[in-house]
Amino acid sequence: MNRTRRTGGSSGRVRAHKSGRQNPRARTTTTRPQEFTLPVTLTEPLPAVATFAELELPARLLTALAAEGVTVPFPIQAATLPNALAGRDVLGRGRTGSGKTLAFGLPVLARLNGRRAEPRQPLALVLVPTRELAQQVTDALTPYARALRLRLATVVGGMAIGRQATALRGGAEVVVATPGRLKDLIERGDCRLDQIGITVLDEADQMADMGFMPQVTALLDQVAPGGQRLLFSATLDRNIDLLVRRYLHDPVVHSVDPSAGAVSTMEHHLLHVQDADKHTTATEIAARDGRVIMFLDTKHAADRLAKHLLSVGVRASALHGGKSQPQRNKTLARFKDGEVTVLVATNVAARGIHVDDLDLVVNVDPPGDHKDYLHRGGRTARAGESGTVVTLVLPHQRRAMDRLMADAGITPRSARVRPGEAELHRITGARTPSGVPVTLTPPPAEQSERTGAPGRGRRGRGTGRSGNGRSTTTRSRRSAPRNTPRNTP
Repeated sequence: MNRTRRTGGSSGRVRAHKSGRQNPRARTTTTRPQEFTLPVTLTEPLPAVATFAELELPARLLTALAAEGVTVPFPIQAATLPNALAGRDVLGRGRTGSGKTLAFGLPVLARLNGRRAEPRQPLALVLVPTRELAQQVTDALTPYARALRLRLATVVGGMAIGRQATALRGGAEVVVATPGRLKDLIERGDCRLDQIGITVLDEADQMADMGFMPQVTALLDQVAPGGQRLLFSATLDRNIDLLVRRYLHDPVVHSVDPSAGAVSTMEHHLLHVQDADKHTTATEIAARDGRVIMFLDTKHAADRLAKHLLSVGVRASALHGGKSQPQRNKTLARFKDGEVTVLVATNVAARGIHVDDLDLVVNVDPPGDHKDYLHRGGRTARAGESGTVVTLVLPHQRRAMDRLMADAGITPRSARVRPGEAELHRITGARTPSGVPVTLTPPPAEQSERTGAPGRGRRGRGTGRSGNGRSTTTRSRRSAPRNTPRNTP
């Protein structure tokens, strides 16, 4: 696919760098001390825009944006859209909820306008680490793809592979996929990547953290060289250095919210509790008015807490990698429509989930590192809204949490709390639950078309196998849920 380039100067501290596909005149710059040195060149980026109307977008796409209530681009969209539409490679960092999906989705769709894919030969690929994120990307892009008569296929583990194969054989211009399932379909002969002209890597750091890097690079090696590459993530670190150096050429680098999560609309609290008080404290927080996501380390702990909350009158449901994909979809739908008020989750819910009016995230178990913290917290304060992230900290966890907060670039507020105290209520809205048990109808447990078993979780992390499993999935053709924000990040 043709690229449009401009030449000129760039600012910032730079040093010489040569590697992979990089231009021999390439330079590098560093945005945070713990991040790797990002390769950039002297090619001047196109200036940011203030409105979508300033961009050379198809008229039907502008009409769809207006119909969806999207009028003003988020900062990462304003900065990267002109360059992506011109065919430049883009390396974009923005905190989760900052609008990355449309930042890559609109250029992909606009550049494919008027084209038609042959069976099994998509024209654009969006790789994501989890099933939930794949579904969110599909839901966010569906109204715009429909406006341009472009076909989307969602390719993830957890449901029927046959339906996905049928979708690809029928022709799809854009494939949104997790690495493992896409690999399966390629091996079956249901998909080829040699016609891909635009490749998007979304949340590439998580793909590396989850061990998908060998699959990702194997897939990228099947894409014809010379195409456009767009890499967007909430964090950029050494884990994806290989991807940037090997697959991006002359990229425009843009970072929004340098703290990658510590935004002014989000409050961070460390609540120091005694071991004996932790369970009751979490229960009282869950009984608050309004929705809340509570993160725990393991699926078994999530199931136990959800069961306990139901027994004391809190409408709670667990979400983790041990649930089948239909169960996970149903649980999320119930949470979004308010039937469930507390989502008790492992890290499977840390990315790729958007819920309107979610103003509180609680780390019942502190996360393992600062990236997990930022992504868990990113479920709230999305799209410019406000939110609060609370972490329950036991005495032996204090030093580790102090280090984690420093790595995340966050200065939290700390308080010692006990169940029933006014300070706990002030920060979280905690209250005593009714004590009247509630019952929720279990979501369906659809079995895999290939294995005859429900979707399986990743061992040892409680995060779900996402794209790496052998269980099966369906292609999504749904429009965005009604409670999804108009400018869905």
